[in-house]
Amino acid sequence: MKIMFVGDVVGHNGRKAFQKYTPKLRAERGIDVVVVNGENSAAGKGFTRKSLDELYQGGADIVTSGNHVWDKKDVLEFIDQEPFLIRPANYPGEAPGKGWCVYPFKAKNIGVMNLSGRAFMPPLDDPFQKVEELLREMEKECDLIFLDFHAETTSEKIAMGWQLDGRITGMVGTHTHVQTADACILPQGTAYITDLGMTGPWKSVLGVQTDKILYRMQTCRPVRFETAEGPSVYSAVIMTIDDATNRATDIERIYLREEEDGIGL
Repeated sequence: MKIMFVGDVVGHNGRKAFQKYTPKLRAERGIDVVVVNGENSAAGKGFTRKSLDELYQGGADIVTSGNHVWDKKDVLEFIDQEPFLIRPANYPGEAPGKGWCVYPFKAKNIGVMNLSGRAFMPPLDDPFQKVEELLREMEKECDLIFLDFHAETTSEKIAMGWQLDGRITGMVGTHTHVQTADACILPQGTAYITDLGMTGPWKSVLGVQTDKILYRMQTCRPVRFETAEGPSVYSAVIMTIDDATNRATDIERIYLREEEDGIGL
């Protein structure tokens, strides 16, 4: 089995890139299941019905999120009805939606959970304790278990990887929009990458217009962020899973960058 995880989709350009490259990769590489982080898919922050539907139309099977999940109030109208849209499970109290899902594929139940880090992020419940609670529930239902850990610091994501090594099939980090070069199979068999990277306009600062970011950094004054336009980058990993053992045997980084003519490198 091959499962592809696609990094944070940013705005209209990110959705276009996702719709363009996901079907091609799925056909060429024999991808069985696609998981994508879509929390920036609607104009750079949050979800709308349209942005979520375009991810599904582009080939997403499961959509994860992060700290921007609530930024568009539209999400409250549909998050409870979406079986494969998940938000960080460590929101305190009775938050809308759910923090993990089970996706049936052939004879397997694929479990995907979503957690948010706390370093330089909103002060949610402890993800290192929450993941233990989730595992107790998911192990009853799932043959394979994956985590999207939406966190700011590399250290927090790496620490989570070590905590889960050998206990889940794979873990990907999201949020920082820059793909890391450390994709590997950890010693006890968990496929891991610190950050998937971004799917969205690369002539930008993490998907935002460069002049807006430079103004804020140079003046320390507020400015309204706008999603950039232009050619996109597509960032992902493909995990290969042994069907007999449900363990990862390979993790491969995917990094496609368009130029002005739209040709991916």
